Amino acid sequence: MRIVFAGTPEFSVRALDAIRKAGHQVVAVLTRPDRRSGRGLRFLPGPVKTYAMQAGLPVAQPASLRDAEAQRELAIWLATGNAELMIVAAYGLLLPPAVLAMPQLGCLNIHASLLPRGRGAAPVARAILAGDSETGVCIMQMDAGLDTGPVLLAKRTAIDARETAGSLTAGLARLGAEAMVEVLDLLERKRPPNALPQAEDGVTYAHKIDKAEAGLDFALSAAALDRKIRAFDPAPGATAQLRDAVLKIWRGRPDPASARALPPGTVRGVDGKSIAIACGPDGSDTLIVEELQKPGGKRIAVAQFLQGFALAAGERFGRSGDIG
Repeated sequence: MRIVFAGTPEFSVRALDAIRKAGHQVVAVLTRPDRRSGRGLRFLPGPVKTYAMQAGLPVAQPASLRDAEAQRELAIWLATGNAELMIVAAYGLLLPPAVLAMPQLGCLNIHASLLPRGRGAAPVARAILAGDSETGVCIMQMDAGLDTGPVLLAKRTAIDARETAGSLTAGLARLGAEAMVEVLDLLERKRPPNALPQAEDGVTYAHKIDKAEAGLDFALSAAALDRKIRAFDPAPGATAQLRDAVLKIWRGRPDPASARALPPGTVRGVDGKSIAIACGPDGSDTLIVEELQKPGGKRIAVAQFLQGFALAAGERFGRSGDIG
């Protein structure tokens, strides 16, 4: 089939590569404009643009698809490339009704949740935060709503107890690419899958993760803190304040053993490889921290952190800004 592909991050690259390897022709690629990144804050291409340039695919980077000029350019590409379909995977821009109506077969989206649960921008992180035991991907026929279109194919996968947003996103990228190729195969053979309307019950919205959410509240249970650490890995990273430093906490785990109540955030003990922190509403839970990051530093194991940071029982962690 002849396709226009729209995507931006690494999640999208999996699908773009799988579609091309399955023999379909990508006539053009849409991706977000380059963004400043790195210490020099240079404008750098995203993963999809990098892949497309290496593959010799035409690339467009409109700032918005609501712009009339961008819509005219897209219409020309669809016409000259005789494209039947647009595939969208984590593109990052809204497709207005005028764009949705352009391709002969419409626009298909790879969404990283089991719709109608997890509509919105951050379904992977929100699934981990909620403690969901499974998630999946849906191939959805796009409409004017926010992830409200009918579902052509859904694939499920378990969420491992130690899964991070990064590892789960990588797994869902593979699953989404497989699902999209499967749908394209059916469309090519003129056997389109049934487009099932989404259920009206069970709708949840996975709102974009905000850096303001990053602070760890040690009045929460150890299990909830662990989920937040994993959901915010690799970005934006969960944070906690110790003395006058805001640290990022990258790896922790609940300690199932019972412990005496202490003020939430109090260091119970340090064993050279980990830090035990009291948490929970009454401070009787324990979070074991094993990896963190100093301001301006790199992710390091607690053993390395302690070499330059003397820490003793009785000191206290707090949510960023709570302790000075």
